[in-house]
Amino acid sequence: MRLLSTITLVAGLTLVAGTANLSAQAPMRQVPDSLVAKAKVNEDSARGIALKRVPGSVEGVKLYTKSGKLEWVFGVKPKGKTNVERVSIDALTGHVLSVSSGSAPKKPATQR
Repeated sequence: MRLLSTITLVAGLTLVAGTANLSAQAPMRQVPDSLVAKAKVNEDSARGIALKRVPGSVEGVKLYTKSGKLEWVFGVKPKGKTNVERVSIDALTGHVLSVSSGSAPKKPATQR
């Protein structure tokens, strides 16, 4: 009985660890299907354009309408850096609209 409990516990912990690992690797994604249908530039093409401008790893992607324009926005963490660059791509033309530099997440100040 103890062996069965141990096996169940190990299997449960393995499942939880695997799920946590997947969520750590997957970028945040906010892409409504209703807007995807309107975009002429698909997500993969926009991602390629963003990574060509700022080489690194994608931390997040959004598709939304801003001032009447449909935009892909990628959060790209440049290689060897801690900050995240925000790269905006026009979803109709594929042109880079802007690249803005963010900062690394701030650690809370410790109280003394």
